[in-house]
Amino acid sequence: MNELTRSHRRTVGPARTGALTAMLAAALTACGGGSHPSASSADQLSADPLTAVHSAADITGRTGSARATTELVTESPEKKAVFHGSGGYDYQNRIGRLEIDVPPGAATTGRVVEVMLPGTVYLQNSGAKIPAGKWVKLDVRQLADGNLVSSGATDPASAAGALRGAQKAELVGTETAGGQQLKHYKGTLDLARAAEATGGRGGDGLRMAAQTFTVKEVPYEVWLDGQGRLHKVVETFTFAGVAGSKEAKDQVKVVSTVSLDDFGATVDASEPGAADIISMKPSSSPG
Repeated sequence: MNELTRSHRRTVGPARTGALTAMLAAALTACGGGSHPSASSADQLSADPLTAVHSAADITGRTGSARATTELVTESPEKKAVFHGSGGYDYQNRIGRLEIDVPPGAATTGRVVEVMLPGTVYLQNSGAKIPAGKWVKLDVRQLADGNLVSSGATDPASAAGALRGAQKAELVGTETAGGQQLKHYKGTLDLARAAEATGGRGGDGLRMAAQTFTVKEVPYEVWLDGQGRLHKVVETFTFAGVAGSKEAKDQVKVVSTVSLDDFGATVDASEPGAADIISMKPSSSPG
């Protein structure tokens, strides 16, 4: 395992603003924890499925860091869009960075880059009308979805933290990926319970999403290694594309996949400096 470099430089790719949030939110509509010190060699996957799933976020956090790839598929009766991202998350310093490719036909263009800290996200977007090199800073409490879907990705900390709210967990089987044996589980989770279990600013996004998403028992699938670390998690969120509507034709389904590997690798993520931050108002909802 590589030594974790604790860099706090402050960089992120293409910006996203309230305007950017609004644009990505429009694309979706058109489509339809505490700090962790060091890795613990004593961590082991629990034989009880629900305990294993509940523990995944904390055990993964104790690895220090990981590379991440993301996929967000948004689908409504009218349209489907797929966002792909890559980057990493430093669980020890509680900061991550993702670069997200915006699909053709979305309300914005170019690549979105975001830097994530507990309760805060910084955004850039190469296709937005924002001065080059500038960032938009948002509190996740400004976003109806808590930034779980509106940026085109679910950040690795939130995706893992959501598992703290698991209500049901069933062992599906054992699969081999990347030369490792992984246990595959599925079940449902409650984002409000996950927010409470995560606590602090890290739980704010989960709490906002719990209030907004229309399906409260969120389906998930997760793959864990023998140490209990999260290698892949798929979570399916649903929100109303038309505010207040409960009709099936107005619902937008979002399937979010986060995959982690190269545990302990250096993650180059840092918070933008004050001089590079501009203010913009975000969209009030993810749809």
